[in-house]
Amino acid sequence: LGTAHAVLAARAAIARGYDDLLVLFGDTPLIEAETLAQARKKLAEGAAVAVIGFHTSQPTGYGRLIEKNGELIAIREEKDCTPDMKAITFCNAGLMAISGRHALDLLDKVGNTNANGEYYLTDIVAIARGEGMSVVAIEAPFESVLGINNRAELAAGEAAWQRRARRRMMLDGVTLMAPDTVHFCHDTEIGPDTIVEPNVVFGPGVKIAGNATIRAFSHIEGATVAAGAEVGPFARLRPGADLREKAKVGNFCEVKKAVIDTGAKVNHLTYIGDAVIGAKANIGAGTITCNYDGSSKFLTEIGAGAFIGSNSALVAPVRIGQGAYVASGSVITQEVPDDALAFGRARQTTLPGRGRRLRERQASAAGKSSQSE
Repeated sequence: LGTAHAVLAARAAIARGYDDLLVLFGDTPLIEAETLAQARKKLAEGAAVAVIGFHTSQPTGYGRLIEKNGELIAIREEKDCTPDMKAITFCNAGLMAISGRHALDLLDKVGNTNANGEYYLTDIVAIARGEGMSVVAIEAPFESVLGINNRAELAAGEAAWQRRARRRMMLDGVTLMAPDTVHFCHDTEIGPDTIVEPNVVFGPGVKIAGNATIRAFSHIEGATVAAGAEVGPFARLRPGADLREKAKVGNFCEVKKAVIDTGAKVNHLTYIGDAVIGAKANIGAGTITCNYDGSSKFLTEIGAGAFIGSNSALVAPVRIGQGAYVASGSVITQEVPDDALAFGRARQTTLPGRGRRLRERQASAAGKSSQSE
């Protein structure tokens, strides 16, 4: 039945009368706390109503805010504007603050004598002025009152929010090497003096301490990265990834629900899932923690200072002790004690001269095939 009628759905709360009323739109998510605080300040200074507006070089389609001597005297829809009014670039965003002392009285006086038979919230401007109350307008940045009504406007709103987030990060001491290519989530936390290289995406639940390095093309969500740690390039940290101080996860690595303890290295081409990697352990290229048997997940434990050779498969549940070595290419299914050396691969067999004989046989077979064609 109209915007004023919608506000009166909160009549019981408004009737308490001891707090100001802020009227916001669900499709205007970028409004800033500073703007709302400014509106409430106007109420504290004696205004009964504070309307939020914006300036635009293309006001066509928007209602205009008509001011005189610092007071808002009217809101005019474009169809009702004179030519002079249409030249006004100060437009109505639809958001407003109403004094708690006057809100219910003003809202109850809004009528529906109009072509649509609706109760318009904007009518309270004229009602308040008719009762000798002060009505003012305050300006907000256009992007902060941007309405989201379709996917194109949603993309524009997201872009505006990302610009804010990037600026806030840089002002807080985070280095963004190519700011426009970095994408943050609403709850991303990054400490000062961290360096973020181009094309990095932060999903929900990311906390990064100061002095870390996030290299290009990394994707991080639900992860914690401690001071001095290094991620990427081309790394993926999934929920539960916990990198301790000076730990390193390098290129084409994926870490999920795993602790990479202080100074440990997972440098390249590795999957670490459901695992605890001890301090200063080294995980060779191509290592995989085989954490899933088709129905359940199991834990892999790798002790401090352990060395896992390249292209190893660690079949969980399994424990590799402190200071232990696992030879390259091993499939480890049993515990490796502290300081032990484990091999889990077939013994190499070398047959002298057999390579030459194989080539000769292949050449002979190829010749016979060509003759038969």
